[in-house]
Amino acid sequence: MGNFGERLGGLDWPALCGDLDRQGWAVAPFFSAEECAEVDALWAAPSAFRKHVVMERHAFGQGVYRYWGYPLPPPVSALRQALYRALAPQAELWRRWLGGGGAPYPADHAEYLARCAAAGQALPTPLLLRYQAGGYNCLHQDLYGSEMFPLQAAFLLSRPGTDFTGGEFILVEQRPRAQSRAQVVPLGQGDMVVFAVNHRPVQGVRGWYRGALRHGVGTIRTGARSALGIILHDAAS
Repeated sequence: MGNFGERLGGLDWPALCGDLDRQGWAVAPFFSAEECAEVDALWAAPSAFRKHVVMERHAFGQGVYRYWGYPLPPPVSALRQALYRALAPQAELWRRWLGGGGAPYPADHAEYLARCAAAGQALPTPLLLRYQAGGYNCLHQDLYGSEMFPLQAAFLLSRPGTDFTGGEFILVEQRPRAQSRAQVVPLGQGDMVVFAVNHRPVQGVRGWYRGALRHGVGTIRTGARSALGIILHDAAS
């Protein structure tokens, strides 16, 4: 498992960025079934994680997730760095479309994490999530502090229809002066979905405006569902 920079570089980024601009999310195949099993097996090393969250205790949903501590497992660290490099140009484009507030996004992830640390955000945010039948994840945004990279990714590690049923990845966009729009994102095992953390730029008749997105997971009807989340900014707590 590796060569993530080459693998990401081989994706059809004009098409993916077009989807991001048009709807706030984009999907591409990424992990093999064997790699999904390797990533999911990282759950078995609890000492590598800094935090274990039982969703029911916080009214987040029903399921569990674990945030890794630093140093991240080598494949997770390599994937996070490669994903940042691939998404930084799109993030910078969105920043300019939305008025150019804040500093430009650097090309190097280490430089961006130094900015996070300067804002009091120094805890890693990549995580593994697990759900059993009846589990779900309420609509939310992974903000973690004032410093926020506008795009993140999730990777489905389980087989829909075989390992689990239900458990759809859901995005809801809140539109100004209009009802919210829900989108069910089709994912297969190993697929990567890249999506807006908070706002995405939307072209309106008077120029660009901010469309706010939240994401969640529908109820798992049968079986068990696992996923990897890669958030590119660090957390304050």
